[in-house]
Amino acid sequence: MARIDQKNFYQNNYNTYGISAEGVAWDSERTQKRRFSAINSCLGDLKNDTLVDAGCGFGDFYLYLKEKNNLPKTYTGLDLCEPMVKEAQVRTCCKIIQRDILRQTIPVADWYVASGSMNLLTRLETRLFIQRCFEKSRKGFVFNLLQGKECEGIYNYWLPYEISEFCQTLGAKVQIKEGYMEGDFTVILSV
Repeated sequence: MARIDQKNFYQNNYNTYGISAEGVAWDSERTQKRRFSAINSCLGDLKNDTLVDAGCGFGDFYLYLKEKNNLPKTYTGLDLCEPMVKEAQVRTCCKIIQRDILRQTIPVADWYVASGSMNLLTRLETRLFIQRCFEKSRKGFVFNLLQGKECEGIYNYWLPYEISEFCQTLGAKVQIKEGYMEGDFTVILSV
C-alpha cells in the first residue's frame, strides 16, 4: 500500500491547483521542465520509437517532447487519476489509459519513462514499479526519484547507490544522472 492514498492525493491537488505543474505535485513548471530535460537528454531521437509515460498526469511530458521536436512514433500515457487521464487525452490527442501500474497489465514499448510517478510509493512498491516498467521496455526505462535518506512521511526518498544496486539485479545496465537539480536524480536502465 502506498504511503498515502494516491488517488485522493492527486485528486486534491487537481482540485486545488487545476491543470498545472502544481496540480501533479511539482513545485513549479520550471522544476517540472528541468526534470523533463534530464529524462529527454537520456532518450536520444525518438521518432522511430514507441514510448509509454508511466504516471503521465496531464500529458505534460508529451507536450515537452513536442516543444523540443522529439516526439516518438507513438506515445501512450498511463495514469491512476481519472481526471488527469481525461485531460491528457484532450491535451495530447494520444492514447491515454487509466491504469494502476502496480496491479494491472501494461503495454510493451521501446521506452518507458516516469517523472515523479514513484514519489508516493513505499520502497517495495518502487521496486515493483521499476521492475514492471523495465520488463515491458525493449530499449530501456528512464525515471527520476527524490534524493535523500529514507524517512517517514509522504514522500519516497532514495540514494543513487541504493537504486543502482537494486536495478542491477534486474539485469539492466544502470546509469545515474545527477547535478541538474538539488534533491533529484535520474536513472537510465538499458537492456
